[in-house]
Amino acid sequence: MMAIDGTWRRSCKMEDVSSTGAKLTVEGSIEGLKLTDFFLVLSSTGLAYRRCGLAWIKGGQLGVSFMRQTSKKNAANL
Repeated sequence: MMAIDGTWRRSCKMEDVSSTGAKLTVEGSIEGLKLTDFFLVLSSTGLAYRRCGLAWIKGGQLGVSFMRQTSKKNAANL
């Protein structure tokens, strides 16, 4: 997992996943990290990722919801 602005990274293990979110076990401390909006990097090259929002925290585990990208066309009409 990685901050949107690239200021932090943490290794994690995906424990459970669905089309709307995932349960992650994070390696290292998450204290002080801005977890409201971040990337879950799904490949070692960084080419596959999902933008996530925090759903819950319980110890070293996080529940995340996958944020849908708004297309530029739809965003222009809002």
